Amino acid sequence: MSHEFDLRLDTLRAAYVDGRTNPRQLIEALRAKAVALNPEFKLFIHLLSPEELEPYLAALDGKAPNELPLYGVPFAIKDNIDLAGIPTTAACPAFAYVPERSATIVEQLIALGAVPLGKSNLDQFATGLNGTRSPYGACRNSVHPDYPAGGSSSGSALAVALGLASFALGTDTAGSGRVPAALNNLVGLKATKGLISTAGVVPACRTLDCVTFFAATAREASQLLALTARLDLRDDYSRANPLWNDASAFGAPRPFRFGVPRAQDLQFFGCSEGPLQFAAAVRQLESLGGTPVEIDFSPFLEAARLLYEGPWVAERYSVAGELLETHPEAVLPVIRAVLAKAPGTTAVEAFRAQYRLQALKAICDRVMAGLDCVLTPTIGRPVSLAELHAEPVLRNSELGYYTNFMNLLDYAAVAVPTGVMASGLPWGVTLFGRAFTDQYLLGLADAMQRQHGLPLAGGRALQLSAPTTPARSDMARVVVCGAHLAGLPLNWQLTQRGGRLLEATRSAPSYKLYALAGGPPLRPGMVRVAEGGAAIAVEVWELPSHQLGSFLTGIPAPLGLGKVELEDGRWETGFICEPYGLAGAEDITACGGWRAWLQAR
Repeated sequence: MSHEFDLRLDTLRAAYVDGRTNPRQLIEALRAKAVALNPEFKLFIHLLSPEELEPYLAALDGKAPNELPLYGVPFAIKDNIDLAGIPTTAACPAFAYVPERSATIVEQLIALGAVPLGKSNLDQFATGLNGTRSPYGACRNSVHPDYPAGGSSSGSALAVALGLASFALGTDTAGSGRVPAALNNLVGLKATKGLISTAGVVPACRTLDCVTFFAATAREASQLLALTARLDLRDDYSRANPLWNDASAFGAPRPFRFGVPRAQDLQFFGCSEGPLQFAAAVRQLESLGGTPVEIDFSPFLEAARLLYEGPWVAERYSVAGELLETHPEAVLPVIRAVLAKAPGTTAVEAFRAQYRLQALKAICDRVMAGLDCVLTPTIGRPVSLAELHAEPVLRNSELGYYTNFMNLLDYAAVAVPTGVMASGLPWGVTLFGRAFTDQYLLGLADAMQRQHGLPLAGGRALQLSAPTTPARSDMARVVVCGAHLAGLPLNWQLTQRGGRLLEATRSAPSYKLYALAGGPPLRPGMVRVAEGGAAIAVEVWELPSHQLGSFLTGIPAPLGLGKVELEDGRWETGFICEPYGLAGAEDITACGGWRAWLQAR
């Protein structure tokens, strides 16, 4: 098995179907490769033995590759996530225990046919963003030996970057599923809180923790999320995934608006390459149909500071505190220092911090309104192992500048590679958006990957075909042609639901427009015809998807919502008229639109 063996989901499935390899051959070769690489990279705390792997391989015997979505797919598990019968350490030997049951997400993946290769290294108790805070060894970067792998999900990122796993599970409280992705040329998906179960995960901050996916491509992350986003009764923080965020929401971007922090809010910590790399990413999103909108990023940054300056440190202490009090030497000094102030935190301070966070959440949500996503760097600059050794807390803090606020504010985020620095280190950005816009963000990340065409981890070529359907988010588009147009009598039904005008345009030249009998209010009927049609003036509005149902049920007969073709060939949801409603109607197609007809009257 060569170092460059392609473990991406689709190519691995093809290799299994074609008989070029089988799970036993592949896992045996990957395990041998992991044994060879582990002394240098320190990525695995526990690599499963052949005997420990056997039950997972035996479960695939007699099954065809197409019977299971993840048949024979190797994956790594961050060692704060339970795998039944294998010690969970959270990178603290004195804390270790052997779970009888796997975490829900691990059970899901195994049931889908995936094979766990081992438990991966991490910053102790998932407290850190650099990957050096582990008694099992510091994880060096997959590309450059003088830099860290990033943390806390360091070993998980390395397993994918070094070609040992198709994907890996990490966790993310403050950026642990995104920083290692940025430093190792990977996609890191920090899905909406509660979308992936955290049952069977050692908490860092239980109210904030997310399980994350590391993968080579956004498309794979989309596939994995679609397979595993399920409500879990074992997890009190689990949330159901709305249908607008299912697998079909992953698609090609259509015109969108994205936030960009003001120049005074951007921080690159003295790196001269960062501003150029970020500017290039902004231009790339523009070329994909995006319109940049400058935003005040200061409330996001203030929320980020709450994570380690506020009572959420006490939430971390609730996990490791007992061990700290009885066996302080079992906890690394840098982790002890982070948690030291936690016992002094009062309930009054905790509530005050929650009130401030809620105020900041309201401000940030208003900033996000009218935007499809926000673009930031994932990290300001890479920090070297030497710099981390000299100033561990400061340099670690710098790595979290763009990540610490995400879970506090309940946003979804995807880290995606977009460039390479002069040192050879990868560079990347993060796309983030409102809760439950995960698949939409992954669609944008996929478009970025396909457009820049950078090699994947391990030097593999990208070779991705474009999605054929448009991406969907938590906002639904509606084409209106009559009394719902801006300024007309029924427009309030859109604005009251949070609707926003996207564009004034025209339909394809395939419609007739009628003034229906009756009223008030006067109403048009737009009907698609085989011949004799014209382009009709319309407006495209968007409103929150959860408001679309109430809007639809309020539309009186003979009108309804269907699909309307626009002049540029797009099909959008819009007003249509049932044929029976044309009895007594006046053909006003020649006016070219409802507003023009009203003015002519």
